[in-house]
Amino acid sequence: MKIVVIGGSGLIGSRVVTLLNEKGHEAIAASPRTGVNTITGEGLTDVLTDADVVVDVANAPSWEPQAVLDFFRTSARNLGKAEVAAGVRHHVALSIVGCDRMPENGYFVAKVAQEAAIEASGVPYTTVRATQFMEFIGGIADFGTVDGTVRIGDGLFQPIAAEDVAAIVAQIVLEAPLNGTVEIAGPDRAPFAQIVARYLKSVGDARPVVTDRDARYYGGHVEEKSLVPLGNARLGGISLEAWLAQARKG
Repeated sequence: MKIVVIGGSGLIGSRVVTLLNEKGHEAIAASPRTGVNTITGEGLTDVLTDADVVVDVANAPSWEPQAVLDFFRTSARNLGKAEVAAGVRHHVALSIVGCDRMPENGYFVAKVAQEAAIEASGVPYTTVRATQFMEFIGGIADFGTVDGTVRIGDGLFQPIAAEDVAAIVAQIVLEAPLNGTVEIAGPDRAPFAQIVARYLKSVGDARPVVTDRDARYYGGHVEEKSLVPLGNARLGGISLEAWLAQARKG
């Protein structure tokens, strides 16, 4: 199959491209650096010619609420139109677990808008909602730091390794479209602050971590299950401890 990976040069996309090519498919990394721009439409017609599947794992260049909303909505609409014209049979998009449960988080609102545009396009699709990546725990700690203390919301957390995200996305690409959503998560679920504290201890960061019900997650208020799957989810195989051990090795 010919599979076009939008955002194919990034953290997840590059892994997905490699995995699919190893399986004998023609996976193409598409991004502005390869001359494909889903906002302007540049290169879309050419890259989607004879494509069977499109995988969208692109990230927005800005997290400013209006900018990120415009990016994901415009990109999804442009992709949908180009895919219909090209006869694409399956659109797979990476989204976020809980994005419909945190309306104060501008990035989450933008992902909900992206999902709606995908559904409206008429192209058969599967949306993959993932929990936060383990690779981003350090950034979360930095965002929550106030006066040297990391303040984390009072909820549960179930991060997933990027390697597992890519592997599951690559599997779903080869399955029939669901016209619905699959949730994926890591194997370990624990209080949010506990996981952040484990990460900081592992990397030798002495910042204290406290649970603070008023702490915001990129603008959103964290309830107990805001950031974890509510039902069945496909689980990755890499535990937090195994990922931390690998990260320590560099």
